[in-house]
This record gives sequence, structure tokens and C-alpha cells, in this order.
Amino acid sequence: MERIDTIPQRFKKTVEKYPSHVLTMVKDSNKEFQPTTYADFYGEGAALGLALMKTGIKRGDHIGIISDNRKEWLLTDFAALAIGAIDVPRGSDSTADEITYILDHADCPISFAENKTQVEKILSGIEKLTELKTIISYDASGISELTLPAGVKILTFEELLEIGKKETSKGREKFEKELAEGKTEELATILYTSGTTGPPKGVMLTHYTFIFQVDRINKNLPLMEGETLMTVLPIWHSYERAVTYMCTCKGLTLAYSKPIGAILMPDLNKVRPHWMTSVPRIWEAVRTGIYRQMEIASPAVKKIFQFSVKIGQIYSYFYNMFKGRHPQFQKRNQIFDIVISILPLILLTPPYLLANLLVFKKIKEKLGGRFKAGISGGGALADYIDSFFQASGILLLEGFGLTETGPILAVRNFYNPVKGTIGPFLDDIEYKILDKNGLPLPHGKKGVLHVKSPQIMEGYYKEPEKTAKILKDGWLNTGDIAVATVTDECKILGREKDTIVLTGGENIEPVPIEEKLIQSPYIDQVMVVGQDQKFLGALVVPSYTALEAYAEENGMTFVDGVTLLDNPVIEEMINEEIQELISLQNGFKGFERIFRFHLLKTPFEAGKELTQTLKVKRSVVYKIYKREIAGLFK
Repeated sequence: MERIDTIPQRFKKTVEKYPSHVLTMVKDSNKEFQPTTYADFYGEGAALGLALMKTGIKRGDHIGIISDNRKEWLLTDFAALAIGAIDVPRGSDSTADEITYILDHADCPISFAENKTQVEKILSGIEKLTELKTIISYDASGISELTLPAGVKILTFEELLEIGKKETSKGREKFEKELAEGKTEELATILYTSGTTGPPKGVMLTHYTFIFQVDRINKNLPLMEGETLMTVLPIWHSYERAVTYMCTCKGLTLAYSKPIGAILMPDLNKVRPHWMTSVPRIWEAVRTGIYRQMEIASPAVKKIFQFSVKIGQIYSYFYNMFKGRHPQFQKRNQIFDIVISILPLILLTPPYLLANLLVFKKIKEKLGGRFKAGISGGGALADYIDSFFQASGILLLEGFGLTETGPILAVRNFYNPVKGTIGPFLDDIEYKILDKNGLPLPHGKKGVLHVKSPQIMEGYYKEPEKTAKILKDGWLNTGDIAVATVTDECKILGREKDTIVLTGGENIEPVPIEEKLIQSPYIDQVMVVGQDQKFLGALVVPSYTALEAYAEENGMTFVDGVTLLDNPVIEEMINEEIQELISLQNGFKGFERIFRFHLLKTPFEAGKELTQTLKVKRSVVYKIYKREIAGLFK
């Protein structure tokens, strides 16, 4: 039986309930946030939906959206889904070849583009885009100068919107009728994967993929109407899409910023959000920024900060023990833990309160003063980042999911966050952890995570064979190595395909090593290598700011940070950092040590060596730095 329950239908109910609530806060040309209410947004979205229908778009058609975060993107998404169309989004950092492939493969008759640059990318492959007839540019600048091929027309977003605004009340009734006829099982979007190991695959997600998460998330995250979420991740990405729908179906405000410290930190003060979604790399950048401020502080301030963090970490350790929030890979005696932790908590409470007054309170104020929690997804959260925010009294909740699941499968519970885990799975999701022979493993044993849930994708668009490889009998092979606790939380240890196997047969997960290495103030990014080699090596992107400070402190002459890479003193200093971090004392095995490394002059970039969620595209890095990697093992 078909169900009448879609994202636009849910959104309409929110509009009826909270018409005057602010939905979006977007910066104008003066960098000031301008609000749009739910009612006003719905009106614009309806006009846009009518305009799309006037251009010939009908239920089931595919609509391309090549753009980064902006209000117009969200309007397009709502309008398309409301009339039963399916959007096919991609970010502006995509190459012309990627855009051509996606719009062609998805059979898009129309595509929105952020600006002239994106329009030109689309036009560069227009000969292959036989279905594409219309391009809509959000930004009108320079569009009139473009030369268009026969059979292709271009409109600005405002021109298209005006078409819809001129429609009569009868036209509005037609829009409302289409919105009301939407079915839960209909496709909402086709999201293309990054394509690091071949052409990108189109993940088909239905309205129910997102409805399923909206209906279950509040057990883990108490999202309340009237609260504000700071959004900095790509809006087209499945993680940000799911969170956006959770907020718009519950009456929250979305404030758009950028994951750049100089922009984000002032915006946090202006907006004062309750929530922020981000990826581990951005939380790491916030922590690093705080530590770098301390590096230039007076010795007294630096010592107070270091003491406060240490006290906070010890206090949070015993607090977690008292509350039963340490992951239990084997059953623990909760009564014993409570007894053990009481005395340390009593002794630590006065210095912790002092640390909070002198240090942590100021850190919280930088987040706006009413911050409830940050939600980290798109990759595993390193323990040192987790520990720092917990020590500071800032709640950071790690979540987990894949594009193929739309994506949220699990997230730490707001009321009982178990450190070092992704928390419990959402209700009605089954999971199992299998060994290399496909046999189920008990709690505490690591293997490959498989999940079964109604939210899982319909499959890859036009790719039934690739779909069958990871989706069997409703079970999805996530490709993630995980271990479960006795209380049914999970810890993600890395990706199965990332496992490095040395010639001696040792299996090594590179992520924990990389997470440890970037704790060094002198290392910004790193990728461990060594497949089919006798030992491990690493590509290291240094922190030039930290290197220059080190050089100045030690009386070294240099032109800039790049020239320091050729200095043997710097190379030896980095080596000492690596050996100290990856050592037996820190819990690493002898074969996990880094024997050689290469310092890179340029950082990994999103859209090139990094995904949109800032995870390293290992296959791409191997290809780009093939010569440098080979040099490590000569």
C-alpha cells in the first residue's frame, strides 16, 4: 500500500504550525544575516514549483543542481520535490567532466547552476548532454554574455521565479495538488558518490529514507522548535540534507556559514546556535586554533590553560566512569565503577570548577553561549579531539552513516553519550559484524559492519550489478571495520579497503595512526602508506605557521615555511615528533611505526585529494604522489 508522506508534505505541516518562525538566516552583500520565515519561504518555493511546471517539468523528471550552499538551493530542492521531481545535486568544486557525466548519466532535462562559472562547465560538455534543454543560473552576473548552442536556453533564477509569481490562484491550486499527491516510496534524490575508484555512482534515495530518520532522531537528539542550527557542510551532501530535513520538519532555524575559522567563529558569536553539524576535520581545526592562540600567550596563561585541560580530562574520565559512559567491549561492574569514581570526583570538582571559570567558560562563549551540542559525522572522530571538547564541557556527539543509507544510522545519545563510540543505532535498524568468512562476531570482536534498514537506498541508478555487490537480502555491507559494545553501541575503526597489509602479513588500520600523528602541532595532514611493503611510510603536510614559529625560536634563517622543508633540522624535528607519537608507550605495535616520510609542499584540497567531508581520497593521493611514495620504499 502506497503511503502519502513526503518531505514537502511534512514541511507544509511545519509552515502551518510555525508560519512566523525563521527558517533560514543567510548573509547579504554586507555580510549581515537576513532572515526568511517559514511562510515566506513556502510562498517562494510554491512559485518556483509552478515555474518549473510551466517549463514542462513533471513528476519523475530529474533536475540537476550544481551549486554550493545558498538559500536558492534549498528553495529549488523544496520546489522540485513538491512537484514530484527528483533532484540530482553536486557541488561547485566539481570538474566539468564530472558534471557532464552526472547530468548525462542522470538524464537531466534541466539543471540549475550557481553562477557563470558553473554554467560554462555545463556548456563545455553540452554535446554529450542530449537531454539537457534548460539551464537556470542563481547568479545573473555575466550570463547574458554567454553564447548558447541551438536548442538550449538559459534563464536567471529571478526570471524563473517571476514566471511562477505571475501564476493565478488556479495555478497555485495545481501546485498544491501535486504536493498532496506525493508518495513516500517515490525517489527524492539521486546523489552521486565521489567516484574515487571509477565513475561516480548515483545513489537513489526515497522520501522514506529521510522520513525514517526524521521520525527517530529525537530519541538521540532533542531538536526543539525555535532552536538554531549552524550549517557549514555542503548542503547537497546526504549528511547535511538529512539534518536539514530534520530541522525543517521540526521548526528550527538554519544559519549558513562556512567552515573557515575567520568566518565561522564571528558567525557563531552573531547567531549563537544551539547545534552545529560538522566533520571531524573542522572540530580538529577549532581545537587547533585554540591551542595556537595559547602558543603566543604569556607563560602564565599557557600554564593555566594546560593545567585546566588536564584537570578537565581527568575529571571527565571519572565522570564517565560514574555515569557508565565508558564503552563496554566486555561487561563492566557498574557498582564497582561508581565506588571507584566517587572520591576522585569529590577531589577534582573544586579545581574543575576553577578551570571552567578561568578557561572553559571563555571557550563556550566563543560558540555563542547557548550551544547544546555539536554533531560530528562524515568520518571517525579522533580520541584526542573527543577528549578535548569533553574536558571543556562542550558536548560533541559522534554519528555514523553512508550516502547509501541517506545517511544517518547511529549517533551518540544526547542524554547518555558513550565516549569513543558512534552511539546506538536508530530504532528499527538491524546490524551485524562479520568476520572475513562472513560469520557473525560477538561483542568486543572487530569485523565488517553490515546493516539492514528501510532507509537504505533503492540502489545505484542504472547500476544493478554494482548494487548487488554491496546489497544482498536487504543487508548493506558498509565496508567499515567496527566493534560493538555489550550495550549495543559501535566503534568504527576504519575502512576495510583502507587496511594496509605488509609483506610480513601484518594487517594495519591507517586511521588510528593518522589521528595520532595530527596531534602534533607541526603536522596538519597525513596519509600513511605501505601496502605490500616491509614497513610503513607517510606523506606529511606540515603546519607552516608552526614550522616558522619553531624556526624563529631556534634562531634559524628562512624565506618562508616552504623553504624550511629542505632544512635537515626541521626534518629531524618532524621525525622525532612521529617517533614519539607512534610508539609502544602510546599503544602502537612495532610494525605500526613510521620508518620514512615525505614532506609535501601543498596541502590536500577538497574536491581533489579530499572528499566534501574532508576525508582523504587514498586512491587519488596514491595516483598524484606515486613518485614520492615509491621514493619512500627504495
